[in-house]
Amino acid sequence: MSIKVVIFDMGGVLVRTEDTAPRAALGLRFGKTYTELDQIFFGNKSSLRASRGEISARDHMQHVMRTLDLPETDESIDAFVDEFFIGDEVDREIIDYIESLCPRYKTVMLSNAWDNLRKILINKWKIADAFDEIFISAEMGFAKPDPKIYEMVLDKLDVAPEETVFIDDFIENIEAACKLGMHGIHFQAPDVAMAELKAMLKE
Repeated sequence: MSIKVVIFDMGGVLVRTEDTAPRAALGLRFGKTYTELDQIFFGNKSSLRASRGEISARDHMQHVMRTLDLPETDESIDAFVDEFFIGDEVDREIIDYIESLCPRYKTVMLSNAWDNLRKILINKWKIADAFDEIFISAEMGFAKPDPKIYEMVLDKLDVAPEETVFIDDFIENIEAACKLGMHGIHFQAPDVAMAELKAMLKE
């Protein structure tokens, strides 16, 4: 059965932290290491709840600001988020490749993310048009690697698992997809992952 759909994760794949120095410096202002600040932002129960749509992105950011003893105003949150992500970059080469796949393949994004991601994709990073479909965990009520989120995507796209390939930087997310019969590529380095994808698609 040939592949019809190519599904990309977002964070860590299409958008990556290429310069860790600004986030490390931000952490030092609060007596935190880079990893500790990252955990406060992403690696906690509040972030997981936001990823499943149980609370809003703003609710989660208020939790982050309280943890760091910062004001919870919109202005303070926006300034902190801008500084936190200043070292992140969109991989434009991969985006160009994704656009080149149309119309031979359906291109899809599947991201564990909060309810503000769609606006960011459209207004900030301007990459939403590269995809035929965008699935965001906060809008779906489930997060990878829960099998339900993959089943919802397959149902919406009306394809068999074997007709899809999924690229993600977390091995547990790849393993969950493969258990359903999807093809998987564990993203660790851009060149290696894209070469593997091109070989799979016989590009």
